[in-house]
Amino acid sequence: MNRLITGLMLFLASCALGQDILVQKAQGDVSVRHGVAELWNRVAVGDILKTDDTMKTGKKGSALLVVKGGKRIVLPSEVIVDVSDIRNLSQEELMLKLTMEKVRASSYEWKSNEMNIPDIKTPHGPDRSPSKPLTENLLKVGKFEWNGTKVLYDNGYYSTSALKAMEVLRRYPALGDTFENRLLVAEALEKANLKSEALNEYANLKNSDKLTSEEREKVESRISQLRKQSGR
Repeated sequence: MNRLITGLMLFLASCALGQDILVQKAQGDVSVRHGVAELWNRVAVGDILKTDDTMKTGKKGSALLVVKGGKRIVLPSEVIVDVSDIRNLSQEELMLKLTMEKVRASSYEWKSNEMNIPDIKTPHGPDRSPSKPLTENLLKVGKFEWNGTKVLYDNGYYSTSALKAMEVLRRYPALGDTFENRLLVAEALEKANLKSEALNEYANLKNSDKLTSEEREKVESRISQLRKQSGR
């Protein structure tokens, strides 16, 4: 309890300086990685997370985080999330990041559906995109990162969730075979008010030959609604 109180005092003091995050609760396997370090350290209640930290929860782990302004974020089990992504981007910042990544990824193609995906670099050092078939362990990491993307989306961080989703699906193409995963990219862009980019994502998804009739109908409905909103 004393550690939590101390952490809370430090957290309140730091709020005026940046986007530090307080660990209010932690159960089971919960760890943090600092900066480019590969070592994961166990998290304790009252810890203050910095923007270059990455959080991870294990199979039976969970955590409750408090961000600036008092917003609370629950991390369920099997999640990896970068603290730097727990924020909202301006439209200008999001568009700039998307443009930069599209330039870097201009030659990249999906193996299954030829859909271009931005080549987003991780905030923790050089790109670690696998150059050979994914091992089960690497794919597990990808699933943890994807779960982190959903945490961002579910908590209203649509801009960073869209960027992160594109990165994860690029680095772990097998995850793009799931309809809901690819749909999240378009929905995140739509909720981030990037209607044109969202339309492009929906259109690319519609062109997939792996959709069920129900999935295709859902995508076509979103395209129709977006076109009406955009006057297209």
